[in-house]
Amino acid sequence: MTTVLIADDQPLQRFGFRMLLESQDDMTVLGEASGGGEAVRMTAELHPDVVLMDIRMPGMDGIEATRHIVAAGDRTRVLILTTFDLDEYAYAGLRAGASGFLVKDAQPEELLSGVRSVATGDAVVAPGLTRRLLDAYAHHLPASTHRPPSKSAAPHTDPRLSSLTEREREILTVIGQGWTNTEIAARLHLAESTVKTHVGRILAKTGSRDRIQAVILAYDTKLVEPSSAQRESTENKKRGPRPL
Repeated sequence: MTTVLIADDQPLQRFGFRMLLESQDDMTVLGEASGGGEAVRMTAELHPDVVLMDIRMPGMDGIEATRHIVAAGDRTRVLILTTFDLDEYAYAGLRAGASGFLVKDAQPEELLSGVRSVATGDAVVAPGLTRRLLDAYAHHLPASTHRPPSKSAAPHTDPRLSSLTEREREILTVIGQGWTNTEIAARLHLAESTVKTHVGRILAKTGSRDRIQAVILAYDTKLVEPSSAQRESTENKKRGPRPL
């Protein structure tokens, strides 16, 4: 059973989410919060698997609430809701430690799938979309206060990368460029199972909660620059859409 806390300042929105979630046999709603501060308190009390977090709320917004929830070190994961997919608030939410985001006009099945994915430890945003967000906003917003990057550190000296092998740094770089495990395996001539093992070790060594945080880390440590990611994006468009 996946347990969910709904955080949204609109009562009708909370009602709609509750009705949808509780229509599922494998989900239950533990409570509703009308603001960020209340969401933080209720998360500490109820320990839900997932917080469905609206970003724009009065008082403590969803971004700050996400920072508090992630910093607490609990197993709870945050799935944020935003109005537009390429949105500075979505970017800030991912930097705060959210495991993904969905736009508010997503189909019901997308929301349900997103909650289930986040609850099992997966990220809900495709790495390519995370890359596009970083390209759009990396120069305009401050770094996450949870783990600020060193502006002067080069990729090979940043302490967050010190425990990675050269192969792991190579794989983290292409993760930052938005490549899937299948593409990494083909590009580096590895078995996909080997890539999965490397990715798991990268997440563990760097303290990244999920693949999204690994993409952000690749940007923070200058393994990936927005300009190179833009080139990857252009090449990917030529190839056509890829499965998530």
